[in-house]
This record gives sequence, C-alpha cells and structure tokens, in this order.
Amino acid sequence: MNATTVSILLGITAGAANTIGGALLIHREWEQRYLKYFMALGAGFMLATAITEMVPASVSIEGGNGGRAGFLVLLGYLIIHFFEHVISGHFHFGEETHKDEFVDHHKSTTVLMGLVIHAFFDGIAIASGFIVSNWLGWMVFIAIFLHKVPEGFTISSVMLASGRSALKSFAASVVLAIGTVAGVLTMVMIRQGVAVGLPISAGVTIYVAASDIVPEVNREKGIRMPLLLFVGVAMLFVLDLLFHVEV
Repeated sequence: MNATTVSILLGITAGAANTIGGALLIHREWEQRYLKYFMALGAGFMLATAITEMVPASVSIEGGNGGRAGFLVLLGYLIIHFFEHVISGHFHFGEETHKDEFVDHHKSTTVLMGLVIHAFFDGIAIASGFIVSNWLGWMVFIAIFLHKVPEGFTISSVMLASGRSALKSFAASVVLAIGTVAGVLTMVMIRQGVAVGLPISAGVTIYVAASDIVPEVNREKGIRMPLLLFVGVAMLFVLDLLFHVEV
C-alpha cells in the first residue's frame, strides 16, 4: 500500500479508538487506572515525537527557516488553548465529575467543539507525517493513537455530566472520530500544505501532551504515573534505535 492509503486507514483506526473510549464509558467496562496508564504513556510518547521528530521535520521542510516553523508550532499550541480553555472554560482529560459545571448544555457543546478541532489536527498530523516519511507517519500515528481512547472517554463523560443520554454521549465520540478522518483527508487532498500542517499539528500535539494530559497524570499519588511518562519517552527512542533506517 502507498503512504496515502496507509495514512487514511490509520486515520480511521485512530478515529475508531475515539469510539472505543466512548463505548467504555457508556458501558462502564473500564478500570480508571488503566486509562491513566494510557494517558501517562501517551503524554511521554507525544512529547518526544513532537519535539524530536515533528518540529525538526517542520524546520527541514522550511529549508532551515526555524523562525517560520517555530511560529506555526506556537500557533498550533495557542489554537488548542483558545478552544479548549478560553471558549469552553472548563475542561480536563479523564472522567468529568463536576456536573454543576455543565448544567448549561452550551458548555459541553464548546468542549466538543474544542476536541473536534483537536481531533481534526490529529488527522492532519498523521497524514503530514506520511507525506514526509513512513517513519514519521508511523511515529505520529502511535502518538495520536495512545491518547485517542482517553479522548473519546473524556467527551462522552462530559456529555453525560451535562445530562445527555448515553446514546448522545457515545455519538459525541463518533463526532471526534469523524473529525480525525476529516483531518487526514484534508491533508491528503492538499499535500502541498504540509509545510503548514505539520508544524501546526506539532504545536497541537505538544499542547495536548503538556497542558492537557500531564496535569492529569500529576494528580495521581505516588511516582508510578509520572514515571510512566518517562517510559513513553523511552519508547520513541527504542523504536528509533531498532527500526529507524535512514534512506
């Protein structure tokens, strides 16, 4: 299969992980500590991938113009901060327990909007990675996939907290899946936009890892969760050592 086909299939797979997260919450077939494990590993892998792979590739695409690439990374970071924490006002990864915050259904809708934009850039990241190289595409996919189940779990939890039915709460995770696939298809159709799409999605990835997920990991008592973040970082370097072949 060519890189375009692979990126589309992996975008669908990442989107499916969103729906799995939603289904786990609705059916209560979950153990919260395992969700936290995913989040901790994912945060480490995402940070390592974005900073050591996506950002350097973005600078390389720009012909060494780190200033423009750096601006676009910052832009991606700020876009997600704006939609997740300025527009929505209350948001965190994991199970939402503050039902009083969501008496007004408008708040849960803004959270969904923020996460859809985030999911869209997840898709942009996957497709952009494969446009640059198969190696980068696979590493970005793994980074995205590791936080997709918690992401679907999160939006379904927010919807339940706002008084939505189980079906509508699950449907919200499906909307995230659609957003992810839409991002992949958008970048596939405008491949020449990779010089913009890759650095912006790198900024999004850094934000989600450092500002959304790491604070949740650090809420846990003990050192197990924080240490798993380092395991996530180490995973990238082990994969790089074992499988990354320069051509």
